[in-house]
Amino acid sequence: MTTSTHYPIAIIGAGLGGLTAARVLQVNGIEAALFELEPSADTRVQGGMLDIHEENGQLALRAAGLYDEFRAIIHEGGEAMRLVGSDGVVHVAQEDDGDGGRPEVDRGDLRKLLLDSLSEGSIHWGKKVTGARSLDGGRHEVTFADGSTITTDLLIGADGAWSRIRPLLSDAVPTYTGISFVESDLLDPDVQHPNQAAIVGNGMFICLGDERGFLGHRETDGSLHIYTALKVDEGVLDTIDFTDQEAAKAAVLSYFDGWDKDLQALVADADNPLVPRRIHALPVGHRWERTAGVTLLGDAAHLMSPFAGEGANLAIFDGAELGQAIAAHPGDLDAALTAYEDALFPRSEVSAAESAENLDSMFAPDALERYTEFFTSIPDGREG
Repeated sequence: MTTSTHYPIAIIGAGLGGLTAARVLQVNGIEAALFELEPSADTRVQGGMLDIHEENGQLALRAAGLYDEFRAIIHEGGEAMRLVGSDGVVHVAQEDDGDGGRPEVDRGDLRKLLLDSLSEGSIHWGKKVTGARSLDGGRHEVTFADGSTITTDLLIGADGAWSRIRPLLSDAVPTYTGISFVESDLLDPDVQHPNQAAIVGNGMFICLGDERGFLGHRETDGSLHIYTALKVDEGVLDTIDFTDQEAAKAAVLSYFDGWDKDLQALVADADNPLVPRRIHALPVGHRWERTAGVTLLGDAAHLMSPFAGEGANLAIFDGAELGQAIAAHPGDLDAALTAYEDALFPRSEVSAAESAENLDSMFAPDALERYTEFFTSIPDGREG
């Protein structure tokens, strides 16, 4: 017979949102247990750059008592931006003058900052959820692949796009947005790939044309992380053998015939294996009826495409807002969750709608012209 362990607050998922929720709770003297399917903090590289916004992400880090530590891991120069056409011509070039409101950090560095801020033993690693069900009195039971179970007074689903907690609240499932990414990396580019280093620059890189493009960043280690974006049917990536890298590169580059050779080399000269990713989203305005003892945050609550730059910011802001709501309503979880969700739903709907609109415009036939006009019309040439 399996014995369940009870935790007053259980957070499923130790991504940025779940970690922030646990940290803000801890700052307010409230302990929470996190359960993460990965076996350890170092299982995989937590790559990619994030721009952390003043109006949400930075506020969350202040609530977590980690703002000064966050400033110490900022990628200096990372707010630079280049917009390029398919012929390699630079249409917009913005430098990072250090006074922008959306500084860049490495996702892995931010996650480590949050991990290191939690009390020892807060995270239970290697806990893959296989089921979750409601019990009497607003409590819930969660079952894991290793056969263990827990019960909790408050179950927080911070377990991402394919959340196992979401079905307790909603029938919604993510759907394919029509855009697929293929990730590539160019290492030591200033020495090994100087033409690509020159065209990408020191910060964010956007190249658009023919309803496709390249999106990327210069990473904190100097490498170039590139997302090749394709407007294709959902099954197209299944036709590419990503175990054969040369064949995969050729298949991806077949969509970029006639493009500038230095742009094509962002894929052709990739140093690491190509990684396919389909972009999914939940319906804009996703919400649920208030249900005792359970809620969601981050992608579990409002998965959207990355084209508003809000996913990580909303996740950590959700975590902070939820932690503060619980602290502000001691002994009254229903009041805490009501306050949290009443603010969560409208703010996430705005960002999800913006993300969907940006997806459409970024992969429109006249995307380069639209974004050239957009970036050159912003006061001082800078967004945010």
